[in-house]
Order: sequence, then structure tokens, then C-alpha cells
Amino acid sequence: MLFNSYGRELSEFVPIDPEHVRVYSCGPTVYNYAHIGNLRAYVFVDTLRRTLAWKGHDVTHVINITDVGHLTSDADEGDDKMEKAAEQQKRTVWDIAAHYTEAFQRDLGRLNIMSPSIWSKATDHIQEMIAFAQKLEDQGVTYTLEDGVYFDTSKVASYGKLGLLDLEGQEAGKRVSGPDGKRNPSDFAVWRFSPTDKQRLMEWHTPWGIGAPGWHLECSVMSTKYLGKMFDIHTGGIDHRQVHHCNEIAQNQAHACTDHPGANWWMHNEFLVLRDSEKMSKSKGNFLTLQTLVDRGIHPLVYRLFLLTASYRSNLEFTWEALDGSRANLRRMLLRVRRLRDEVGPADWLRIASEAKYQSGGPFTYIRNALCAGLDRALTGYVNALDQAISNDLHTPQVLVKLGEILDHKKMPAEQALRLVALYDLVLGLNLLVTDPADLALRPASATISDEEITALIAQRTEARKAKDFAASDRLRDQLATAGVAIKDGPTGTEWEWVVAGA
Repeated sequence: MLFNSYGRELSEFVPIDPEHVRVYSCGPTVYNYAHIGNLRAYVFVDTLRRTLAWKGHDVTHVINITDVGHLTSDADEGDDKMEKAAEQQKRTVWDIAAHYTEAFQRDLGRLNIMSPSIWSKATDHIQEMIAFAQKLEDQGVTYTLEDGVYFDTSKVASYGKLGLLDLEGQEAGKRVSGPDGKRNPSDFAVWRFSPTDKQRLMEWHTPWGIGAPGWHLECSVMSTKYLGKMFDIHTGGIDHRQVHHCNEIAQNQAHACTDHPGANWWMHNEFLVLRDSEKMSKSKGNFLTLQTLVDRGIHPLVYRLFLLTASYRSNLEFTWEALDGSRANLRRMLLRVRRLRDEVGPADWLRIASEAKYQSGGPFTYIRNALCAGLDRALTGYVNALDQAISNDLHTPQVLVKLGEILDHKKMPAEQALRLVALYDLVLGLNLLVTDPADLALRPASATISDEEITALIAQRTEARKAKDFAASDRLRDQLATAGVAIKDGPTGTEWEWVVAGA
């Protein structure tokens, strides 16, 4: 069961091809670093991909790179984000695109997000976009104004169905953004002409004049090129649902002369919000990057776990306290997994389990069967619970609850528990079998104390405790805390970790 934004209903997902699912995800506009709210969309679609692979499907997944055409307002107003960034940073627009594309792909890798089958860059598809726009013109759904070619949304009877748009209300208000002559408030640019008094940084010759594509045109062209006029799932952030995806659908329908929206399922993740309930925004400057978290000592997998604690369709409030809680939870999981691995020792099935990271779109069937082969029948209920949870619209919070039960089980044999952990991690993607608890102890960029100094202070504190000099012991604990180090005394000695800055 998956929730389809197109119709706002939860229903059984049935792929067009029973064995092969085709998925398109709106990628970033590469004018700046992705903020952690942007990255939620890709953890969501990675969970979707892993679920489809768990169900035995081959998956072709396309993520586009928007390196031209996206204006500073999603509603067709303002400057091109790429050109504006190039001018501000005094670099070529191509250098801007290359730098931020590489940074985005690096972030996905650090979050253990599987690479898409196809990376699709907008500027590699300009000729296809021109041909697509010509077809729209031939269908009589576009018109030309002084600054570009516009799509007439009144020509599509179901325009706005995805966003449940009130077109009559828009018409009554009659606030038409854009140039004089725009027919409807919801009309949007398919192609934009270059200004007559200056040359754009990125522009191409077309039958209508020199210019650049509209943002909405790009995704229609690239999705249908690689996945066909009808494919299975289109994903994106909830901010795409009201404008960008409505415009994509209109283009798809007009180009194919059909009422079909292009994708059978349109799926959207909700916002990551700050404590004041405001979504992160680059234009407002209130955003954090993955590197911001790393600089504060937060491992990227901690952030992945934090995202998985909520449904992708729920607003998720970001706080440092919550992130610190996810770090403690992940560390507890990894400690338990390490003990299980030490008890089990080397095993071929453990090697097979680690091969999920090399998947490029194939199903998890072989790995899943190998892990289940040695599982006691009495424990298959945990496998069924995993399957039921992810089959219920990717319910990762419930998956985490069941995983906690497995790790806390006192009587479950180590090999059985580890097999179940490996199965669960196929979907969660937390790298539980290969990540060491010590890997989470990232040194914050602001730290002023070395690991050697921490070890020495802990040793001094241990001696003070042995001597029952509790005043000295407390003083040394406070000194470590001031330096951003938290300590915990246990039966095997004193362990330490960096405190999350801001928590």
C-alpha cells in the first residue's frame, strides 16, 4: 500500500510491469549545497527503492540534475538560480553546476543512499526539450509572448488535480504574475527568451528565438525519455506538489494527447521544520547542510536514522536534542550488533548480506533468501512484521520498533538475531553490520581538546575515584564536559563521546 498524491488515497501499488518498476525523482537545482531538508526527499526515495527491491522488483531510478531554468520563484518569477549564483560567486555557471552536483552526490553517498540507475542533467537534453515544446505548440496548447513561450493551462481539463488547485478562485482574483498578455494565472513558461539588451550565461537557439528552457519542461522531457510516457512512480518534496508537478502533468497530458498524468503514482515527502515550525529555506538563510552536522560531530547515518523515526508523510521537527537521541540509539544498536558479530564469527551469509550496497537497481531476492535460509521458523514472524510495516506506506517507525525488540531479546541465539538485523537493514540502510560504534565519535570542528588529552584526563579521573577523591573526580568530569566531552562509567571502564553542539 502506497499513498498516491494524485487523488490523495492509500491503495495497493501494482507496477505496470510486474517485475520492473520505473521511478523518477526530482533532483536538486545545483546552485548551492543541499540542505538537510532537501536530503529528506532522497532518504525517502531510497527507502522506497529498498522496499521495491525487498519485494523482488528490478528498479530503474532516474534523478535529474537541474543546471538551468529554475527561477528564484517556483511560480515563474525572478532570476535563474544558476546564473544568479554564478554572478554572486564570480565563477562560470558550468563550474557552479559541477561543484554543487559533486557535493550533492557526495552527500547521498554519506547517507548510504543508493545511486540512481541514471543521473540525468538538464543541459544534456536541450534538443529534446525544444522538440517537446514544438510538439506542444503543434497541439495548440502554447502561445508566445514578448519574453517566452507559455503553456495555456485552460487547454487541459484536469489541470491542477494533483494540487487540488482552486482555478476558479485564481481567476476571480485575477492576479496574473508575469508579462502582459498572460491568459491565465496558472500559465507557465515552457521556454524563456534571452533579454534583448544582454546575453544570458546559458542560452540556445530555437525556432522561437534565443533562450533557455522552463524548469517544468525539463522534468517532463527527461522522465518520458528514460521511463516512457507512462511509468510507475514520480517522487519529490511536498513543495513540488502544487506548482511544479501540476505543470509537469499538464505538459505530459498535452504532449501524449491523453488524460494520463505520466506517472501512475505521485509521491511526496513532507517538510523538515525548525523548532519554530518554519521550513528550511536557502532564500531565507535558515538552513543546515549535512556538513554542518558533521562539523558538530554528527555522523550522517545518525541523521538517516533520525529521518526514519517518522513517516515520510509527516512534518518532522528538527532539534539538536532529537538528533542526539538518534545518535545514542544508533550507538546502542551498533554495540549490540558488534557483540552479536563477535559471538557469531565469520560466516558466508554475512558477506552476502553486505553485498546489498552494490545493488544498482536489482531485487534483494537472492540476499533475502540467503539470510532467511538459516532462520528458525519460530522467528519468521519478525520477517513478516518487517514486510507488513514497509508494505504499509513505508512505515519505518514500526520497523525500528521491531528491530529494537530483536536487539533487546535476551534468549534469541546470536546468529538468528544477526540474520534478522541484516534483513531489517536491507530496508533501513543504516549499515548496521559494518559500522563500528567508534565511527559515530566524529570530532566536532569546534573541538579544542585532543583525543590524547581526553584519555589522559579520564585516566586522572579514574585514579581520583580509586583514591575516593570525589571532588577531583567531579572537577575532571566538568573539565571534560566544558570541552564538549561526555563520559559514562560502566563495568568495562569509562567511555566517552562528543556532545552534540546545540543539544
